[in-house]
Amino acid sequence: MPEDKSGLILQEFSNLEDPRAADNQFHPLSEVLLVLFFGVICTSDSYRDIVDYGHLKLDYLRKYFPYKNGIVSKSQLQNIVSSINPEHFRACFISWVQSLGAISQDIIAIDGKTLRHSFDLSSDRSPIHMVSAFASQARLVLGQIKVDDKSNEITAIPKLLNILEIKGNIITIDAMGCQRKICDQIIEKEADYVLSLKGNQGNLHKDIKLFFEEQHSKNFADIKADYFETTDGEHGRIEIRKHWITDEISWLENHKKWRGLTAIGMIESARIIREKETKEIRYYIASIKPNAQIFAKAARNHWGIENSVHWVLDMTFNEDQSRVRDENAAENLAIVRHIALNAVQKSKHEFKDSSIKNIRKKAGWDNNVMDKIAQNIFL
Repeated sequence: MPEDKSGLILQEFSNLEDPRAADNQFHPLSEVLLVLFFGVICTSDSYRDIVDYGHLKLDYLRKYFPYKNGIVSKSQLQNIVSSINPEHFRACFISWVQSLGAISQDIIAIDGKTLRHSFDLSSDRSPIHMVSAFASQARLVLGQIKVDDKSNEITAIPKLLNILEIKGNIITIDAMGCQRKICDQIIEKEADYVLSLKGNQGNLHKDIKLFFEEQHSKNFADIKADYFETTDGEHGRIEIRKHWITDEISWLENHKKWRGLTAIGMIESARIIREKETKEIRYYIASIKPNAQIFAKAARNHWGIENSVHWVLDMTFNEDQSRVRDENAAENLAIVRHIALNAVQKSKHEFKDSSIKNIRKKAGWDNNVMDKIAQNIFL
């Protein structure tokens, strides 16, 4: 048998409590987790797929663990995933991500996603909503918190910030997260923020909107505002983004109540498709210096969580099609998909010009590809 790597692989998950009784641990939890993680990385979308992957790849899996009793059954796997404590599982996930290397001088986007088929009509349970943090440059999901619906994001964000290492990074959140207590928390953890504004902040949004409208009409002749413009275009679409940011905020009522607030910003986006133009204007508060290029990067990368995480989970991992409805299982499987996504993202440099979908397929076809991913994330 090849070298036993059981002391190396899944180190950060070794303290996860086995939910089964001691006399019912026929398949060690480490072996169950390995086939679960590897199976999802290799395009398995259901419990049956994961178990089938395990049976077909049993000789390969024995490179890492003995599997003396073979592969866990579908019903056993389902029971284990449903019984694992999600908070403990999430703590292991966060510890594992931190073991991959410190995140610094990155833009961490915090946003929510609904698992649309996790509802249960029989118990009148709405679909669960996961609020996640994504490091846009490292391209890693850093952590997640489950809430019952989108309206509860405001309570989940502080909990998520509390368990993450965010020092030295810029935190971006949409308008729902634009709260004084959240600003306090970010500054206390020695990070910065760029927060979107909408009408939920009443006079703050109104005053900043009126200020920028007036200054824009004067071409910003009265104040010092940094400016940066970007133009993107493909497939008949052109998008022009204009960014202004200024630290001249002494006029802003109650600005000192927003801890760390140093600047306000405006982004004007114009999208042209087949000669039809649409415009959108967004306003922000920030604790960063009035550098329009950094401001533009932070705002743009925030929306990257949609393309790099939410869209990938739906289109590549079929998350929205998952009909797992047990509350713990739905949350735990969402974390497993984050593990798989991070695993592939962390290994993309090994597979030039390959998409996440393509790398997952190759990992299932070729054990050498799966070995490379394992080396990057677990060993």
